[in-house]
Amino acid sequence: MPYFTGAKTSGDTLTMLKSAIDEGITTITATPHHNPQFNNESPLILKKVKEVQNIIDEHQLPIEVLPGQEVRIYGDLLKEFSEGKLLTAAGTSSYILIEFPSNHVPAYAKELFYNIQLEGLQPILVHPERNSGIIENPDILFDFIEQGVLSQITASSVTGHFGKKIQKLSFKMIENHLTHFVASDAHNVTSRAFKMKEAFEIIEDSYGSDVSRMFQNNAESVILNESFYQEKPTKIKTKKFLGLF
Repeated sequence: MPYFTGAKTSGDTLTMLKSAIDEGITTITATPHHNPQFNNESPLILKKVKEVQNIIDEHQLPIEVLPGQEVRIYGDLLKEFSEGKLLTAAGTSSYILIEFPSNHVPAYAKELFYNIQLEGLQPILVHPERNSGIIENPDILFDFIEQGVLSQITASSVTGHFGKKIQKLSFKMIENHLTHFVASDAHNVTSRAFKMKEAFEIIEDSYGSDVSRMFQNNAESVILNESFYQEKPTKIKTKKFLGLF
């Protein structure tokens, strides 16, 4: 399992940790993929996070790494959670990161989100701005948020790393209160770097320090397993939105 879904050696991990520190990051939730391609279950993740902590301690780095997981949505998700195979964000919170396939929105997603909530878990849909179904019809995301699902956009989406179309959708999501977190989704320090400092500078320049601070406070709430205030979501105006492309 790559330590950071990309860092394959302890040297790579150390480089990424130092890069995160340079970005002003003090806490990382490790979120290795758990999907058909990467079978990263809870015991393995906890073991690897301990290895990362040993690197942090050895080099006396001012940063901490917490366990977590980015789970590709699938029918047996709750079954495997009950079996201890899945982790929530930070390892101990009730927030769980859920990923869609990039090319569609699964038809059973709404029902599964409902069942996840019934179990006392709070689903966070990660990088919805990069899902082709949501790009084509942002109302799908609005319906999920209305249902009580939270969403998390990627810093590199805000900076334009994934293209103008995804960047503009990210901005619209912020403006319409359709996202609650900004995360690095870092895989390395080159093609998929943290980009958090740049993203938050863009957010602060575009929407003000209160919005920038809100995203940071929301992330802290997840780590502390606390609830937080959410603005009422609004639908993205489709005609105007599509006109931007």
